[in-house]
Amino acid sequence: MAGGSCARLERCRRVSRPGCTGSEAPPASLTIPRAEARPARGGGGSRRAAQDRCSGGVPSAAWQHPFLNVFRHFRVDEWKRSSKEGDVAVVTDKVLRSAVYRIRGSVSASNYIQLPRTSTQSLGLTGRYLYVLFRPLPTKHFVIHLDVSTEDGQVIRVSFSNLFKEFKSSATWLQFPFVFETKSPRRGVAPPNARWTYLQLDLHDILIFYLSRHYGHLKSIRLCASLLVRNLYTSDLCFDPAVTVTEARRVKLPVNPVPREMAFPVPKGERWHDHYIHVRFPSYGSRAPYEQVEKSCTPLEAGHVSQCLPHPVVFAKSLLSNRSPVAQMSGPVLPCKVPSTPRLLPEVSLTYKHPEVSSIGAASIPGQHSSAWDEATDAHTVVSGRHAIADKSSGVPMALEDLGSCKLFLPDPVLRLKGVIGFGGHSTQWALWTKDSMAVVYPCHAVIIVLQVNTRQQRFFLGHTDKVSALALDGNDTLLASAQVQPPSMVRLWDFQTGACLSLFRSPLHTICSLSFSCSGSLLCGVGKDRHGRTVVVAWGTDQVGLGGEVVVLAKVHTDFDIQAFRIAFFDETRMVSCGRGSVRLWRLRGGVLRSCAVDLGEYCALELTDLAFARVLDGHLAPSASILFVCSHSGHILEIDHQRMTVQHVRRLLPTQPPGVPLTEKQNFSLGSGIAISSLSVSTATCAVGSEDGYLRLWPLDFSSVLLEAEHDGPVSSVSFSPDGLHVLSTTASGHLGFLDVPSREYIVLTRSHMAPVLALSTEQNRGQMATVSLDHTVRIWDLATLQQLYDFSSSDETPCAVAFHPTLPNFFCGFSSGAVRSFSLENSGVLVEHTRHRGTITSLVITPDGRFLFSSCSQGSLVQYNCAVSRCCVLRVAANMVCQDGGPNPNVLAVSGDSCRLAFVGPSKCMVTVMESASLDELLHVDISTLNLASNHLDWAVAVCFSPEDSSHLLVSTSTNKVVVLDAVSGHTLRRFSSARSRACSSLALSVDAHLLLAATGRTITVWNYPPQPNSSCQVYIGHSEPVRVVAFTPDQQQVLSVGDAIFLWDVLATPESDQSEPGAPPVHEADSSVGQLEDLASGTSGLPRQQIPIPSQASPPPLSIRDRPLEGSTGTFSTSDEEGLCEEDRVSETFPQAQAPTPPVLVEREASGAGDGPRQAAKGSWAPAVVPYHPSQTSEWSLQRVKTGLPTRPDSYKHFTARFKASTRVKSVSFPPVGREQLRLKAVVGYNGNGRANMVWRPDTGFFAYTCGRLVVVEDLHSGTQQHWLGHPQEISTLALNQDGQVLASASCCGNAATRCQIRIWDIPKGLCRHLLSHHDTAVQALAFSPDDEFLVTLGDYADLTLALWSLATYELLSSTRLQEPVHGVAFNPWDANELTCVGTSAITFWLLQHHGRDSSFQVHREPVPEELGASELTSLCYGASPLLYCGSSSGQVCVWDTGTGRCFLAWEADEGEIGVLLCSGSRLVSGSNTRRLRLWAVGIVPELRRKGSSARSSSVFMERELTLDGAVVSASFDRGMDMGVVGTTAGTLWYISWTEGTSTRLISGHRSKVNEVVFSPSESHCATCGEDGSVRVWSLASMELVIQFQVLNQSCLCLAWTPPSCGRPEQQQVVAGYSDGTLRVFSISRTAMELKMHPHRTALTAIAFSTDGQTILSGDKDGLVAISHPCTGMTFRVLSDHRGAPISAIQSTSKEYGDLGVEGVDLWLAASGDQRVSVWASDWLRDRCELLEWLSFPAPVTSEALGLLPPSLAAFCPWDRAILVCVGLGAHEEVVFYSLRQKQVVQKTPLPFFAMSLSLSPGAHLMVVGFAECMLRLLDCVSGTAQDFEGHDDSVHLCRFTPSGRLLFTAAHNEILVWEVTSP
Repeated sequence: MAGGSCARLERCRRVSRPGCTGSEAPPASLTIPRAEARPARGGGGSRRAAQDRCSGGVPSAAWQHPFLNVFRHFRVDEWKRSSKEGDVAVVTDKVLRSAVYRIRGSVSASNYIQLPRTSTQSLGLTGRYLYVLFRPLPTKHFVIHLDVSTEDGQVIRVSFSNLFKEFKSSATWLQFPFVFETKSPRRGVAPPNARWTYLQLDLHDILIFYLSRHYGHLKSIRLCASLLVRNLYTSDLCFDPAVTVTEARRVKLPVNPVPREMAFPVPKGERWHDHYIHVRFPSYGSRAPYEQVEKSCTPLEAGHVSQCLPHPVVFAKSLLSNRSPVAQMSGPVLPCKVPSTPRLLPEVSLTYKHPEVSSIGAASIPGQHSSAWDEATDAHTVVSGRHAIADKSSGVPMALEDLGSCKLFLPDPVLRLKGVIGFGGHSTQWALWTKDSMAVVYPCHAVIIVLQVNTRQQRFFLGHTDKVSALALDGNDTLLASAQVQPPSMVRLWDFQTGACLSLFRSPLHTICSLSFSCSGSLLCGVGKDRHGRTVVVAWGTDQVGLGGEVVVLAKVHTDFDIQAFRIAFFDETRMVSCGRGSVRLWRLRGGVLRSCAVDLGEYCALELTDLAFARVLDGHLAPSASILFVCSHSGHILEIDHQRMTVQHVRRLLPTQPPGVPLTEKQNFSLGSGIAISSLSVSTATCAVGSEDGYLRLWPLDFSSVLLEAEHDGPVSSVSFSPDGLHVLSTTASGHLGFLDVPSREYIVLTRSHMAPVLALSTEQNRGQMATVSLDHTVRIWDLATLQQLYDFSSSDETPCAVAFHPTLPNFFCGFSSGAVRSFSLENSGVLVEHTRHRGTITSLVITPDGRFLFSSCSQGSLVQYNCAVSRCCVLRVAANMVCQDGGPNPNVLAVSGDSCRLAFVGPSKCMVTVMESASLDELLHVDISTLNLASNHLDWAVAVCFSPEDSSHLLVSTSTNKVVVLDAVSGHTLRRFSSARSRACSSLALSVDAHLLLAATGRTITVWNYPPQPNSSCQVYIGHSEPVRVVAFTPDQQQVLSVGDAIFLWDVLATPESDQSEPGAPPVHEADSSVGQLEDLASGTSGLPRQQIPIPSQASPPPLSIRDRPLEGSTGTFSTSDEEGLCEEDRVSETFPQAQAPTPPVLVEREASGAGDGPRQAAKGSWAPAVVPYHPSQTSEWSLQRVKTGLPTRPDSYKHFTARFKASTRVKSVSFPPVGREQLRLKAVVGYNGNGRANMVWRPDTGFFAYTCGRLVVVEDLHSGTQQHWLGHPQEISTLALNQDGQVLASASCCGNAATRCQIRIWDIPKGLCRHLLSHHDTAVQALAFSPDDEFLVTLGDYADLTLALWSLATYELLSSTRLQEPVHGVAFNPWDANELTCVGTSAITFWLLQHHGRDSSFQVHREPVPEELGASELTSLCYGASPLLYCGSSSGQVCVWDTGTGRCFLAWEADEGEIGVLLCSGSRLVSGSNTRRLRLWAVGIVPELRRKGSSARSSSVFMERELTLDGAVVSASFDRGMDMGVVGTTAGTLWYISWTEGTSTRLISGHRSKVNEVVFSPSESHCATCGEDGSVRVWSLASMELVIQFQVLNQSCLCLAWTPPSCGRPEQQQVVAGYSDGTLRVFSISRTAMELKMHPHRTALTAIAFSTDGQTILSGDKDGLVAISHPCTGMTFRVLSDHRGAPISAIQSTSKEYGDLGVEGVDLWLAASGDQRVSVWASDWLRDRCELLEWLSFPAPVTSEALGLLPPSLAAFCPWDRAILVCVGLGAHEEVVFYSLRQKQVVQKTPLPFFAMSLSLSPGAHLMVVGFAECMLRLLDCVSGTAQDFEGHDDSVHLCRFTPSGRLLFTAAHNEILVWEVTSP
């Protein structure tokens, strides 16, 4: 039998010996005993063998050699093992002079011959080639269907027809158009002179090329009308029909001549190709060298012979002719262009086992002599004389000698499906547990997903071509059944463990709505509808599927009863039960018949029953008598049925919650009224889970006495299901929500959320790793790309979001809606920042320049709008009408911007035009008419999408309607390249990778990927999975993954890695001590695991690789430092600017030790560590200086430990004229708030009472007893971190780099004196951490993820001792408290130990790295602290704490300390405090850890236990505790400092402030309290004396934009009220004395922007962003007047005062004004009790002349002058930076006071003639209106947008974002 295997391997190389007939097998095929061989002309095997094959046995290839006559073997004429339908007859053909079968009819599907007879049987034919001898009937259509089985059991349908207009493919279906070739290829009916065709199909290569699968056997064949067919043959041999056996013998040709019975008769003296056509598919462009054939064959022309090769080749006509065979009526095969031969395919495509990815290689293979071939004009077309089969993209074929040079698209596949965001599609009721309760199976449109509930990993079942309608899993997790929606419904059976499709069969149902498996998996039942809408129940036998057998129909029955649920009983596989409207029926399968009987429901026969479930008894017995059937209904009834007696035992009803006071146990009692509709129920041994349409999942005991658990969902519950272990309850909702209730912990875990309609657009954000999507379900959703979990959800009921774009630098995103509105949303407070309504049609696209300066939007009406989005509140710059194409719906790729932000491209003004503009000025640069690019086409071509190349902004990619992608020169408009799509759909979306390596296109329901770099052979791959058209494709910001959206959101891994040079710029060579240049080696030890016994000694120690900017300059000798040194300032000197190039810092050396790597204790290893930094003298000089090169910031690590400065649109003033010392009229008194954005930015020393924290760029030192504050000012930017030295006398603070400083500032403060002692600078972006050595001799500073620098400073001289470039982001650093010369860093993948060695004045570092233990998984070490010697505690990103022995360098213990990232660790004695981003603060008892260290590998973390736990209001970012760890202070990201008492287990708020922007400050008339409001929706009331928070009113999901306190006329305390205006247009009145909301009104449709009380407090005046002013009564809540004079511009200020002057010419008791953003002010006189309101003055000012340059108009502000109410004081109104005083008496401007900048805020003091103005330049100016003097003050870190004097004028409040500074007004 050895010859059998050889024959299988070498079957492509076999040739018949000259002289032998086709019935004689070559020697290599003699693999079986002669007794089993068929006769020579039979070409078959034994009948028994054939019967075995038809019954599903395993096919054997031997009996089918050398060929098989299919019609004869299966005796088609008897119609026993084959079937016919319609007009099928035997006729005699005059050309062949033999009997043939004629199949004709108007409907191909109704007239056919099928082999074998039923779909449950299999032909079992293993021949590689199928030969079809047929002739199409003239002017008719025909169809040929082949069902081919792969080696892994997957059934693929391969179809050929001239009915098909385009090539289509899926994982289980290939459809090829058959093209008839006359003078030009055409699709459609056969020509009148259609000839007999010899169709040769290579089934092996078809599956390899198009689906990357291995051919197994041919399962079935169906020949449909209209055609004549002579016969079918299969063989492993490649026959040449034009060469007979006689000719082959005579000339001894090395080919396989056609057997006699397969030959067509050829008249004597004529050629075969003149009468017949040979189509070989797939074919390969081959010009075989026939020279030796021409020399030896005199009677036979060489052109009639084709050489048999080891791989499929093309049979061509005589090569002596240089005319194209396409144009020849009698020409042979024109080859298609497919990837090269199987031996050239990459191995990954042959061995790839995941069924979720299918690709089509479509390489364009050019030939050597293009004149000999015509270029195919249709995609995927193979032409043969007059016939063609479509399978390839356009291009010319390739000669045989060029096949080996074809460069394939590697890897193949280049994409791999990683994750899918979505659930449901057709139905949301299908979600199943696996047997081990560890995974959930559910459909997402056409994909079936298996989700591991713990790891969230997904695997997929791909193959369905439409949405999945039903799922079923057997009890052993062996078989998975799925049905799809598209009728007639197809059912697939999958091997659940491997993912292979075992069987694909067409069900007798038109649609399937339910599937149910028996526990053993041998029986499958389906319920659905037939074509007439009748309910049908089908039972299939599936026990032979896994053994190579087929699925058989056991029974089928029609029923008139409604069936909503159907289950097979777990105790008896022959029994089933169903329920529906008014019926519960018990079914039984016996003798191939399904019978049912009804349960008597009595009075409940009219119920609409929805679901059913069996209950198991507690002892686990499966006897039928022990099983109870529960059935639920839409009316809330739950029926308990005895299925043996067929009677209803108990009926209960679920009713709505009773009024307050009624016990919960009364819910289930019967009463009148409608019940809660129950959609699903599931039963365990002791409980019943019920899901209802009110959105609740409820757990009941089986007696339904009381509710055990409840879980509320955001939509009606569709299904519930207990896990097999009974510990979890899975639930699904109609809103696409999938999750489960963990019964023991009583927690609900969300598994996935989903859009419920097609996704229209997406956008990704780099810094946070987030993605935004918009959908037709009226929602905007923000997703985490790492976890695929939903973070935010914005919904709108009346408009659809159509486009979305993230801002590249700001925490904002923009969204366009169907109403034409474009809104900007903040990710910080989840609110709307600004809204623009310049469009009249639906927004079609949004795009933002990469530099974040400009935003562009287009709409369906053709308008193009340009915005300035460099600031948080973007503004409109230009509006251009009729610019963008108005045809089509939303398409994100209608607009595109170049990578350099200089060009804008869009489709328009017509669909045939593409326009390129300058992005800033919108000057037109280029117009390209797409319709003229392909003049040879008969169809008008137009543009569909545009995209710039990120690498080369001069390349513009345009996809066209003719399925092409054209690369244009964006400057000249010339065509540079073309890509042809393998699909017939135009590319609706394009995406090009940053490295210009891969080009993505959305082509219908598939994704096409091209290799973009120019190559001789362009190639593409096609990926399936979506059931609806793909709307958008995009790369993730890190370019490692691909996103595609349509019906769902697909995430693909990019497997290709671009070719690059090995010597990357980020890792240059390092000069070694022996003057040799060597590569850096990894210091991580080779050991892995936990615990570790010994620490390995590295053979080479080196710092991490240097960056490109640290590479030595060409021509220099010696070494260069890893950073640039900054000049040091003298004591108390503040330097605002720093030089860009300085003397080099210490060089880096890497010495190679003589001893090799080995293991040993650390004490012995210290001496052998290699030095990382050589001595450095500050006085040393170099002849070279380094020019600093700023590069783009890398991706922020996924760790909240890293500081990210808040974005600020303001810029600081370089020079400020401070008032003389001692003559300041303002003194900073207090700071309200703590900067929760900082990291470790709070210090507290319990023994001395020193307490300091940061707020913006201020260091606040506060006395916790008295509450007094000191404020240390000097940092130019936001402070990131603080550190206190050991004796508590020195404080170090670090600020980030900004516009005013080229480098970060590190200030050293003298605490007793409160002065800055020294100023240091070295880091480029931000300082991550500071640490003092235990002896206070050194300070180490750590740069953030973008800086990647570790610097060591001497505290004696404040010199930089060393600086090292880090290899990866480091999250924390700490000195060893027992050894001042040792420090430790924790980072992304390792822990690094640094040993400082001193040699006189010189210092050097020894470096050793230990990788993160494998037991911690993919975690990163994020925090560290030292415990009792020699212990080091490290926290990880996954919530684990690991303990290291610093003496041996091993990790010996780890435990789960939290569920999130641990960012803070503190240890003292036997206690450890951990703080994480889950807001938890935990206290651990770790006194046992030193003993566990001695146990080594036997140590167990169970000895460590948690003593206390507190939950705070945000992630923990800073903490300080006393030595006993009994009390401490903790800071959170919410901007709160908490006092923690572990003894009492309490947390007390010390310092708090607004988390987001403060919008208003108001004061009580008595000045006892003040109130603030912010973007976070809170209204906070503070005690003005202590500035402590007294009351807080919180409104969720809204921003509070304006605020007002009742005037002094409401003097009684109980009348004190605060009115607040919100972003949703509501107005709320809060009572201060009762601390409650008294009234809520909704007078506006849009956000309120200004609000004020009348002087008597009985009327509220409110203005909104549309310019409307509403007048309302706070007592009744009625709005009695609306003024629209300012319509069109937001109201920026409203103020009301008493009318004290009668000479103004109007009547009234109140005088009030309204200012709007269009530089207009109106002044009114009113008497609201008499309902009188009269306009007194209307002022209109010109717009500022610099508003366009600034990009944002300054606010228009106006106020009554407190010392003269007849004068208006205005800022921001006019063309210049000035304060305008306008007299209402004189009706003119009486005074102008110049300002240095445009004002952002204004306030006037009622006590003195003082005025304060805030500026965007982070400063404020105090103006004395009497003397005219001005004083400037600093302190804020952002634009001073709010200034407010108290009523007495003694205090001034100023605000910048969330910082509130309180100033005391002093006498001059």
